[in-house]
Amino acid sequence: MTATVVPETATSATSAPRRRRYRLLVPLGLAVLLLVTTFVLRAVDRPDADEPGFLSPVATDDDGASRLADALRTQGVPLRRETAFEAALRTARAEPSTLFVPAPALVHPDLLDDLTTLPPGSRLVLVEPSRRVLAELDAPVEPAGGRWAARAVPPDAGGTPCRLPEAVRAGPAAIDLQRYAGPAEVDSCYGGALLRVPGRVEVVLAGASDPFRNDRIGEWGNEALATGLLGGERPLVWLDLPEPAPAPTGPSWSPEPVTGEPAPAGSGRADRPDPPEAADPPRENPLWGAFPQWFWALLVQLALAGLLVVLWRARRLGPPVSEPLPVTVRSAETVRGRARLYRRAGARDTVAGTLRAAALDRLTTRLNLPPDTPDDEVAARVAERAGTDPDRVADLLYGPAPEKDRELLELARELDALTRTLAPHPSEGDLR
Repeated sequence: MTATVVPETATSATSAPRRRRYRLLVPLGLAVLLLVTTFVLRAVDRPDADEPGFLSPVATDDDGASRLADALRTQGVPLRRETAFEAALRTARAEPSTLFVPAPALVHPDLLDDLTTLPPGSRLVLVEPSRRVLAELDAPVEPAGGRWAARAVPPDAGGTPCRLPEAVRAGPAAIDLQRYAGPAEVDSCYGGALLRVPGRVEVVLAGASDPFRNDRIGEWGNEALATGLLGGERPLVWLDLPEPAPAPTGPSWSPEPVTGEPAPAGSGRADRPDPPEAADPPRENPLWGAFPQWFWALLVQLALAGLLVVLWRARRLGPPVSEPLPVTVRSAETVRGRARLYRRAGARDTVAGTLRAAALDRLTTRLNLPPDTPDDEVAARVAERAGTDPDRVADLLYGPAPEKDRELLELARELDALTRTLAPHPSEGDLR
């Protein structure tokens, strides 16, 4: 008797690698689709400072600020809109004013330093200024992290008491998007999302545009915060740049007439070289600042998870596949080899149990006995059918394990004779 193995068809052999590829590509494709969809939705939801009408006092769309302008006029705040940087500086230098710059990124780097030359008692309000803008202004603050989207927090969020009266009166506001950090003399509110830098010109940094926009000014205390920062007794000059401001026309450019007098102390212009000779501050990678820190941590975790999946799939080669043997091994040789292993191990009890189990399976099937038939009943039925002593049959089928090889051989012969008599194999015929 020989063992034959039927090889699989070519269709099943080629479909297995295809299924394995699908199991790997489908989850990765869904993850990539989820990430791309998230980025697209965020890009659509978050307004850009260079979009036309962004925080413009005359724009009535969601990203505009016409509702804020109307609220300030209702409070009696003198508001003047300027669409040119030079005109805004001339207007703000006429008297102590509040200069509102909703898009500092549109101001040319060589012009940012002039924002600190306002009259004493003026206030400069910047919305989401970058590290480059803060470096050009010589402000003692720097970005300290951000979030994926703005959220509403109380003024004393983060455990730091807020010393800005406008923020305390407004209460919770949706301004926590970009946070800033500075020295102890800087007033910090909303967990660092709103900072006031005292000095000759008071500089206020707002970490989000949400409190000023038409679509969110009615939420929480956004309107109270925005009108408090821009209102008051000072007139408001609103710098509404429709496009990036051009560079200065020459090395001696100045929005003021040249008087030949040195710049006043504390203006930020003393001890500074002329714009053409000024060294550019270190530029930060815009990609790092475009997303919060937790996004990069999540990206690293996804990369590690993908690496683990690759290693796992590389170790797993798929389900077992039957293959034809290179040679044909006769069943008798297999039996002899297994018997030699049992003999070397001295496993007489295991061999006896295997022989008795095989004999019982053939006998109970031939006698139509269920598997749960008691032992004594099986022995009685077999003895009755074979015409022998029931005790002898019970000892043969359920007796103790042999202690010597001769006893094991005798047991095998008697079991073989009994099964050949009562339950012969179809190829052997009935010996009775």
